[in-house]
Amino acid sequence: MTPMTPMILPAAQMRLMSQFARMAIEANMVIGLRMAGMMGLMTQAPGEPFRMVAEKQAALSESMMAMASAGMRGHSTERLLAAGLRPYGRRTRANSRRLTTVKKSR
Repeated sequence: MTPMTPMILPAAQMRLMSQFARMAIEANMVIGLRMAGMMGLMTQAPGEPFRMVAEKQAALSESMMAMASAGMRGHSTERLLAAGLRPYGRRTRANSRRLTTVKKSR
């Protein structure tokens, strides 16, 4: 007897793995940049430590809502997991862009 778990196709697994890998690389870069800012090695916005905590709470609630919505629509497991990763990916991408831009002094 086979287990009643949904099967994720290899192409879907690769998409999910690449989405997760990109997010993990960007998250490591953001962590490094924020630590450098906290140590005073680079300039940092005054509210950056608060933003760091607040955005995680927002991403978690958005991720849970996206997964619940995809689950209620009857989407596949891969689409459910991708929906859960998407809010984190958007935030890590935005943070890495924002923290790596060169600020012009006036």
